[in-house]
Amino acid sequence: MLAQRGVTAALSYAGRTEAPRAQPIPVRVGGFGGVDGLAAYLREARVTHLVDATHPFAATMSANAVAAAQLAGVPLLALTRPAWMPVPGDRWTRVADIEGAVAALAGAPRRILLALGRMHVADFAAMPQHHYVLRFVDAPMAPPPLPDHALIVDRGPFTPEGDRALMEAHRIDLVVCKNAGGRGAEAKLVAARALGIPVLMIDRPALPPRAEVTDPAAVLEWLDHAPAPTERGV
Repeated sequence: MLAQRGVTAALSYAGRTEAPRAQPIPVRVGGFGGVDGLAAYLREARVTHLVDATHPFAATMSANAVAAAQLAGVPLLALTRPAWMPVPGDRWTRVADIEGAVAALAGAPRRILLALGRMHVADFAAMPQHHYVLRFVDAPMAPPPLPDHALIVDRGPFTPEGDRALMEAHRIDLVVCKNAGGRGAEAKLVAARALGIPVLMIDRPALPPRAEVTDPAAVLEWLDHAPAPTERGV
């Protein structure tokens, strides 16, 4: 949308995906070096507006963005997905964080769809009695450190029908996931609801106060009405 509007913009990736999709604007990959590094980048690149469109669980990056924007005097807007809310038929248990999710798995062996990506898989080695089904965007460099697991390498978006078939094929009896929100990753919740499978839902982390929108069109409106500098960049 920025490219279509002719807005000078750059997209920054954390660098965790090996082959991200091509984008119609310049892309940079990797960290900035904390708050001071990001503030320096904003000044050096003459950025006039900062849009935090990171994952809702990228708490460190989002907190750094708020602090760096204040240091550099750059207005910031967060574009985030609406959180999921349970609906009739859902069987959710909510926990505050990854540590709480691991603790909640104490007990008899289960067959678990661990829908967290690859970042936190090692934490669940503390509960080795379960069979874990993992789904990664990229094949890992080393085998996941779980003694009993199945690994699927696939890139979404996924469908409720596909996720239902996956859960039935692997005889899943629990889904563990983060409340990422949005429609792109909710197929597993729709499938779990249809099959009556319980979900262990990890709540979003707390973030510093910031202006938020949930619609990309609202970002363009904000750009039109935010303080107007001489040169515009995002």
